[in-house]
Amino acid sequence: MIYGIGTDICDIRRIRASLARHGERFAAKILSDAELKVYRSRSQRWPERGIRFVATRFSAKEAFSKAVGLGMRMPMTWRHCEIAKLPSGQPTVILHGELKSWFEAKGLYAHITVTDEVDYAASFCVVETSV
Repeated sequence: MIYGIGTDICDIRRIRASLARHGERFAAKILSDAELKVYRSRSQRWPERGIRFVATRFSAKEAFSKAVGLGMRMPMTWRHCEIAKLPSGQPTVILHGELKSWFEAKGLYAHITVTDEVDYAASFCVVETSV
């Protein structure tokens, strides 16, 4: 049964400007430790890939927060929500800390998709419950 649906579109130019203004501090606020490693690796090879990575993660976390109905309030935090990839390349949600406990206690499961094109990153999230 569907618990919630969330979608988000993010202007990559805004993310680029925030990274230019605040540097890695901005990325560290949005990304989990694992995501931050990917960001650094991508940024070293091609800075634009790092910017797009932050934008897609920002968008996905916004979509997830809407799907679970919390917005950006506890237990939802940027760093407790991680967007990773399965070996197939499919994006997946990995949760940490209080957010993970809250999510599991409700018996929820999330499906997430992300995309980016020129100036925008977009995400769509469906959260299901087994109840």
